[in-house]
Amino acid sequence: MTEDAGTASEYFTISLKTETDFEGWRKAARALAMSGVPASSVTFLTPSSSSQSLFAGASEPLPNASGDITFDIAKSFVQKAQTATHHSDADRYDFLYHLLCRLLAEPNLMKIASDPDIRRLEAMGKSIRRDAHKMHAFVRFRKTGDMDARDDEAHYVAWFEPDHFIVEREAGFFTRRFAQMNWSILTPKGSIHWDRETLTAGPPARRSDAPSDDATEELWRTYFSNIFNPARLKVKAMQSEMPKKYWKNMPEAALIPDMIAGAENRAKAMVAAMPSTPPPTHAAIRDRHWRSAHMAETDNAPPPPANDLATLRKQAEACRLCPLHEPATQTVFGEGPADARLVFVGEQPGDKEDIAGQPFIGPAGQLFDSTLEEAGIDRSSVYVTNAVKHFKFQPRGKFRLHQKPNGDEVQTCRWWLGQELQLIDPELTVALGATAAQSLLGRSMAVTKERGQILESEGGRQVFITVHPSFLLRIPDERHKADERARFRDDMIAVRELMAA
Repeated sequence: MTEDAGTASEYFTISLKTETDFEGWRKAARALAMSGVPASSVTFLTPSSSSQSLFAGASEPLPNASGDITFDIAKSFVQKAQTATHHSDADRYDFLYHLLCRLLAEPNLMKIASDPDIRRLEAMGKSIRRDAHKMHAFVRFRKTGDMDARDDEAHYVAWFEPDHFIVEREAGFFTRRFAQMNWSILTPKGSIHWDRETLTAGPPARRSDAPSDDATEELWRTYFSNIFNPARLKVKAMQSEMPKKYWKNMPEAALIPDMIAGAENRAKAMVAAMPSTPPPTHAAIRDRHWRSAHMAETDNAPPPPANDLATLRKQAEACRLCPLHEPATQTVFGEGPADARLVFVGEQPGDKEDIAGQPFIGPAGQLFDSTLEEAGIDRSSVYVTNAVKHFKFQPRGKFRLHQKPNGDEVQTCRWWLGQELQLIDPELTVALGATAAQSLLGRSMAVTKERGQILESEGGRQVFITVHPSFLLRIPDERHKADERARFRDDMIAVRELMAA
């Protein structure tokens, strides 16, 4: 951007109403940019920075931009800039205006991932998402007032110390999660209050404003100690995911040192007590399904199309179209409303799903359920299924290790998935991972390149592409895992917004 003759000697100080006043910044930035005011001639102040600034209190009025000047800024910048306003960097608004000025001169700048300014913008977004993830995980409510009061009458208060100005941004998660409670979340960067109907925002608080303990915390500590799995303990990873700075506000944290000390012996005892797989009922379950077959034992052709999901399920129980039926315990068919507007398709059932006969109940399924809840999607309203209906595995001692189905197995099972979708006729189908995408679209694809896009299947259905939850569980680096976990939640929020449009 070049300096305009009428603005080169002027300096503008813009006072924003709140710490996260994106609209105020946007309005001022547009007027300044359209008048050719360079970034070096502008300072943005927030309530927390105004008292410390030498420029506070003196400013030129905003220029009147010429009506015939227009510009088009990439949507991705607008979205990421709005997120960045929640960052705690004191110069974040100045930085965003500097980046806006660069974008006017370099329209493709957002595509240059190696640019230092773009790297900083991306890092700000990652830091905010990580902070939000910590807030969701580590907020602990304490009951105040009458300890015997019912939940709908009692008031709960939580103290949290975020790194950024995310409290109002993340309020929706807590109003959905704790809709039937009266609660307040107090932080040094602002507070929010919920009375089961209305959400209100308040000023920053002090630690002394929140209660220090309540009668239910001993129950919570007992629960926490009983769900602790010593076999999965990784101390460095735990401290990366749950930094010690949060421990002082978490009642269960006092138990952690002793739990770590006794983890090795507990893990050995758990391994010694593990059952063999498959269970003794494996053969009986498999034989029962085969005896109830609608297909002849030698028939390797699909059955006639079914008129409803219940019939299709019975047909699938007898499926012998590919060799995967032989070692598997049973067919794992889809579950959910027959008139669901939204369908999620995964890869194949896992060990737990194979034994129980239900999809999405293992570790990946639990992560999937919690992410849907965070995104505001009612799990009971969606239909979940897999591209392949039998568990493919490799025996390894007492364990059955997952194996990815090959192209022929995916292609063979497409008939069942196609029948499910034809009977349900959803408005949107979400492909969780590459195998699901291959089954739905009829071609192999790189999910990382197509992620977040809506593609059209061979049958004309709208397919949203994202990763499978198991991908998140396999990431070894805890920081990377937290970032990808936040991205997956963002994908689910995008799905919810698409369904609401």
